[in-house]
Amino acid sequence: MPSATVVRDHSWGVIGTLVLELEDGGKRYIAKAGDDADHHLARELRAHRNWLRPWTSRGRAAELVHADESAKLLVTRFLPGKLVEGTPHEWAPEVYRQAGELLADFHEQYAVPDDAYEARENERTLLDLGKPHRIAPDLAERIRSTIQAWPTPPATLVPTHGDWQPRNWLVDDGTVRVIDFGRADLRPAYTDFARLAAQQFRSDPSLEPAFLTGYGSDPREPAAWQRARLREAVSTAVWAHQVGDEAFEAQGHRMIAEIPL
Repeated sequence: MPSATVVRDHSWGVIGTLVLELEDGGKRYIAKAGDDADHHLARELRAHRNWLRPWTSRGRAAELVHADESAKLLVTRFLPGKLVEGTPHEWAPEVYRQAGELLADFHEQYAVPDDAYEARENERTLLDLGKPHRIAPDLAERIRSTIQAWPTPPATLVPTHGDWQPRNWLVDDGTVRVIDFGRADLRPAYTDFARLAAQQFRSDPSLEPAFLTGYGSDPREPAAWQRARLREAVSTAVWAHQVGDEAFEAQGHRMIAEIPL
């Protein structure tokens, strides 16, 4: 794309990933490039190559055009729509019904058993607690003790988005579309409910039943869901502290406080 021009910079500025909207030959594209510390582009490329067909076949996610995994660079076709987050669409039940339906299509395409998933996730959270954070020492110790006492039953993993929330949804003439696959990976289906449960479902109780109507069921077995919530809470508090996002860090601490230990 030697004649491409930059239309808009969509980068967040929190992590070292550059996201540019480009125009070339009258067509628009999105180019993403990761820095040396980036580990999201490889996940995104894996998702494009293996899991996005249920969405791209219906125009609900962007198609991959070019990729260079070693250069941490990919280009997709531009996906029309306005970001749901921060607009009235963020509180519209119909948006959540569609988001639930899209997620079910994504989850249902593939499943694999994994006997080691729970143990890996426990270890990951314990490692997070060893990083710099502002969780009170006595609370951090209680969390460690809780995690170390957890069972590690087998899990069923499916393709998951990993950041399923309105900041990664677009609405175009009433149709919901999906962006950003940098956290896509094989995980239990219920993990894609975690960020909505901590945010929008908590603020507006009408959104969760709309989402479940679209999804068709509720995969959140209580004990596994409780473990996932605590892992997500710790990860949020620790990561946000590391990148200096105080509002998101406060959300992580609130999430921890809401989970009985």
